[in-house]
Amino acid sequence: MTLCRVRAWLPCAVVGVLLACAPPAAPAAPASRDEALGDLEHAQTERRAEAVVWIANYGGIGDQPLLLKRLRDKDPLVREFAEQGLWLLWGRSGDAAIDALMARGIEQMQTGRHREAVATFTEVIRRRPEFAEGWNKRATVHFFAGDYRKSLADCDEVMRRNPSHFGALSGYGQIYFRLEQYERAIEYWRRALEVNPNLTGVEINLKAAGELLRQKRGRTA
Repeated sequence: MTLCRVRAWLPCAVVGVLLACAPPAAPAAPASRDEALGDLEHAQTERRAEAVVWIANYGGIGDQPLLLKRLRDKDPLVREFAEQGLWLLWGRSGDAAIDALMARGIEQMQTGRHREAVATFTEVIRRRPEFAEGWNKRATVHFFAGDYRKSLADCDEVMRRNPSHFGALSGYGQIYFRLEQYERAIEYWRRALEVNPNLTGVEINLKAAGELLRQKRGRTA
């Protein structure tokens, strides 16, 4: 049974571009932070979407709870923008040099240069150990390289810094699935969905893991 790749662990490089674009037929973007905060609860979908975009583009990691709440918005557009926005918040370190290293490491990872990517993200971690996304990206590289033990260790570091990181939670699930530890995979995927109920890939993987777990238990019965 094939494991569905969960987009949440490695966001698409065009997230920033998407969030820079206004929703179709959108009202004017908020003119200030106070206006954006007020519009997050607005009855009009487009106003909430614009507010989410503003927070994603100009907010900081302290605004994470605002976007986590919007993952349960009644409108799918707002939920999608909130998910993308969280990746933007997580990916900004507040240091231009660190952000440049992150961009280099992502490019190395996406082109399969795993050793170089590990070295780059290790330097990010050395310079900014409290920056959770440095650990998360290195966990992702270790996963792609097949070093699951190191990937799990880095996921642990992400969780210590950001327990709401649904990307790392889904990453745990992918690792344990590969290790055929289906119960643990299911546990972490359920935790990821508790934070972000919009992870379609995680829901698909949960069904796959549940079926394999039933088969495994059947063989040992």
